[in-house]
Amino acid sequence: FGTTRQMKRDMATEIAATLAFSAIQNNDKIGVIFFSDQIEKYIPPKKGRKHILYIIREMLDFTPKSKKTDITMAVEYLTRVMKRRCTAFVLSDFYQRVGDDFEHALTICNRKHELVAIQVYDPRAKMLPDVGLMKVRDAETGHEMFIDTSSKKLRLAHTRYWMEREGQLRQTFAKSNVDW
Repeated sequence: FGTTRQMKRDMATEIAATLAFSAIQNNDKIGVIFFSDQIEKYIPPKKGRKHILYIIREMLDFTPKSKKTDITMAVEYLTRVMKRRCTAFVLSDFYQRVGDDFEHALTICNRKHELVAIQVYDPRAKMLPDVGLMKVRDAETGHEMFIDTSSKKLRLAHTRYWMEREGQLRQTFAKSNVDW
């Protein structure tokens, strides 16, 4: 998804690169877990500029096997695989199936590590533009449909949904004590 300046994927890569280059200034190790509804790839933490460039290259070239999302599984994997305390950033749009709650996994992981959640989203996810008929596709299921964005009622419903979802995320992160 990307409508204004860049795709969410590119934005996440840019954020990760900034964090990684900041970490290298502190002589910290950097690793990455690529996930969907499964662990797609794990690159263990190491130090060095060469390692960071490898991670960035992998982020740019990576294509997941699955289009679904399971944040709980990814956070539980992080909790298991990282034996020593670390600071971990979860970069995601935090969209996943309705009813999937990752609060418990975040709480457990945040007791062992310092977890920071960074939500990556496109401004159009907040507010639909008034452009008439628009074909939309669910990234996880592939379901496609046309929506009429000239309908003020539809645009308001979309914005209301976004606000409710943001409120739920805010509540989840607050309850699990995760910085967001």
